[in-house]
Amino acid sequence: MEDQPDTHHEEDDGKIGETVSFPFDRMTVQRFRETFPRARWSEERKAWFVPGSTAARRIDRWLAREASRRDVFADQKGRDAYAFEPILSPYLNIDNKGFRIRTPYSRTIVEELRQVPFAQWQPELKVWRVPFASYDDLRRHWQAIEEAAKRHEPEERRKRAEARKGTEEERAARRRSAERRRRRIPLWAHDLPPIGRPISTTTYGIIIITEITGEVVDAELVADVYPDATDEHIWGKWRAPGLDELVRSWPSKTRPGAYEVERGWWQPTIEELREARRKARTNERKTRTA
Repeated sequence: MEDQPDTHHEEDDGKIGETVSFPFDRMTVQRFRETFPRARWSEERKAWFVPGSTAARRIDRWLAREASRRDVFADQKGRDAYAFEPILSPYLNIDNKGFRIRTPYSRTIVEELRQVPFAQWQPELKVWRVPFASYDDLRRHWQAIEEAAKRHEPEERRKRAEARKGTEEERAARRRSAERRRRRIPLWAHDLPPIGRPISTTTYGIIIITEITGEVVDAELVADVYPDATDEHIWGKWRAPGLDELVRSWPSKTRPGAYEVERGWWQPTIEELREARRKARTNERKTRTA
């Protein structure tokens, strides 16, 4: 964001929060800073980070207020752009408020839509809302959105599953699933991770080691699941961390180096923790509403 007043890099302090981006103009930034005085600009993400467990709701309210005060000409420009070069897709509908996007779930789609200014997820309708004013941005991301949606259609997923039946790919996938259910991981015996604290791993993402058994890994036997395992690895047991543990976890200020990646574990970065926290919050909401 160029010529932006009073901007700062996002702090890697482990705080829980949400990111938001929007088209730049000085008055919008001023209103945003007045509403969120603790917000910090992340040059890496090209977005603002708002700390706090209620950040998502507060951001949604602010976006709604901003949407109501947007220049009517911006909406009209978006309407005209759509009329001139429409997106024709079963995943997109239009009404007097803007665009409604309904697709199968895909992380790719979520990441793409988060880059569209003023795009909002409406959980009660299970649709994404995008105003007319953001049409040009939506169009730039649409190819990736639609391709991901098609890949995640139930019929397409079924076809891929059918095509994999009886193949080595399917057998390997079954072995990986069975191994994951065992909740064990090979650990390099010369540099073991801490027990009871979230760590990032190349195999299972962020996990918590609960026990180091000392049993030597049979590298040949598990080579298809753990290709980097050697006879210098021993088995550890793990579990998934809870949201409170992820929130309390202190992030690394640097990305993992070659040694950490080769070792197979490292202290989580703030980006990894944010993604894990987002998933944990989603799982908790599903559990409460089940």
